[in-house]
Amino acid sequence: MFLCVPGAGLFALGMCMCLLPEWGAAVQGVWTGAAGIGVLLWAWVLHRIMSGKPAVRHFSGRSLIRGLIGLAGTLALGTGMCMTMLWGMLVPGVAVGFAGIVLLLCLIPLCRGIKE
Repeated sequence: MFLCVPGAGLFALGMCMCLLPEWGAAVQGVWTGAAGIGVLLWAWVLHRIMSGKPAVRHFSGRSLIRGLIGLAGTLALGTGMCMTMLWGMLVPGVAVGFAGIVLLLCLIPLCRGIKE
């Protein structure tokens, strides 16, 4: 908990630094956001160790596919948001963002499975 708040704060500050051209701190924002991601990953590993689980489990092909779909969905959703809010392309931005949302929703049956 003590690492998650500063990690999320660093990541959010880095995103603001990158996306707000008035600040003029895009490069510093990338490094600040990367530091936030690093702190959050460190918190995740420490949480697993303190819970008595191994720090990192083995990766299977299925978990790799789930990670790639999650990454593609997140990038598509973020790109759609940037297209809509920053670049002034409303209709294509909404379409790309909607495709990202659909990809992220596809993760639910992949991770949980379909139970009848």
